[in-house]
Order: sequence, then C-alpha cells, then structure tokens
Amino acid sequence: MSLTVTVYCGSLRTVPRSYLELASRVGAAIAERGWSLAWGGGRTSMMGEVARAAREGGARTTGVIPRGLVDRELADGQADDLLVVETMRERKALMEAHGDAFLALPGGIGTCEELFEVWTSRVLGMHAKPVVVLDVDGHYRGLLAWLDELRERGFVSRFALDSLVVTGDVTEALDACAG
Repeated sequence: MSLTVTVYCGSLRTVPRSYLELASRVGAAIAERGWSLAWGGGRTSMMGEVARAAREGGARTTGVIPRGLVDRELADGQADDLLVVETMRERKALMEAHGDAFLALPGGIGTCEELFEVWTSRVLGMHAKPVVVLDVDGHYRGLLAWLDELRERGFVSRFALDSLVVTGDVTEALDACAG
C-alpha cells in the first residue's frame, strides 16, 4: 500500500538533538515502508531531518513552503516537488491535499495550528484520514491534559478525542497512519 504521510514538526534550529534524531527516524521509517512524505518544504531543524532521511531511504518528497519563508526556513531544493505558495493557508491546504494521513511530531505553535486544523476537519467529517500525534517524551502532555479538561467541561466530545491517535512509538504511529 503506497501512501503519503504529511508530517508536521518543528522548524526552529534551537530544538534538542533528540528531536532531530526522532525526525530522522520517522523519515527513514516512512521510506522503509515505501511511502512518500509531504512536509513544510524547509530544510532546517526537524523539517529538514525528516525530509533528508526520507529521501535517503528512497521516498518521494513533496515540500510546500510560503514564498515568505523560502529564505527563513531554507527551502529544500532537493525535494522531488517543491511547491512555493503565497500564504500559510495555501500551504496547509496543499499539505492536507497531498496527505493520506497526518503525523504531528514535537513542535511549536505552527505545528499545533496545523494539527488542530486537520484534526478539526476530521472531526467535522470533512475527511476520514488518520490524524496521529507522536509524543515520545510527554511533549504534548500539557496540551492533552487541557483537551481532557475541555471534554470534562463539555467543549470537546469524546468522539473528537478518540479520533486523535496519540502514541510514543514510531512504529505504532506509522501503523496508525496506515489506518
């Protein structure tokens, strides 16, 4: 089964080395399964590592980057397809369109924004693609606790929480992406 996994992850150069290694493991594992990668199109930090490792393993890579971030995130000219768009909204739409599954690695507010948008679309029935969070070290612990609190207060349904797969294991995360 060939599929494209859209990966959301950190792009800042200040992330710990362990997260760069995680991104590299994910990229290599995507390639090992014979899958393709769609990602934010940058070659810095985790974004660069996931794409580099995927390509080294033979995966096809599609990067999507806004023109305004081409220099800041160092657009990855090695991508099989590098799509340069005007806005973040266009970026997210193309990343969603290219993905058969969505995988969030540790990241910051941009990663959370992308995760929440694609997850909300799933909950609303706009797509039925898997949405997975790879939380290897409790990176998302506070966010997940807050989401549970929102459910207790009646703002988030059990269905919504159950539609998000959260795991700390790379293999389990990719298995969940396969559906």
